[in-house]
Amino acid sequence: MAKQRRRPVRRRERKGGPSSSRRKPCPYCRDKVDQVDYKDLSSLRRFISDRGKIRSRRITGACRRHQSQVARAIKRARELALLPYVAESSGDHRERGPRSERKR
Repeated sequence: MAKQRRRPVRRRERKGGPSSSRRKPCPYCRDKVDQVDYKDLSSLRRFISDRGKIRSRRITGACRRHQSQVARAIKRARELALLPYVAESSGDHRERGPRSERKR
């Protein structure tokens, strides 16, 4: 008699786990905000990573409409020098000199 194999459980069909809870509500929809303001830096900083990148909808929990408004507001605030394009360097990377001084 042949041995029967169990089919692996698909990721979609799993019960429980960290992703079993509901999706986060959009912070702007919850507060009934119609337009995202580029001058509201404290709320925009929550949507930027420590490296200065715009966080995705999956991480922030924003709806599609407000996420695009957030991205536009962050880009506008960067253009007006209200927000940085990149994070300040923390000293992790050493300053590199000319090629002759680098070790190989």
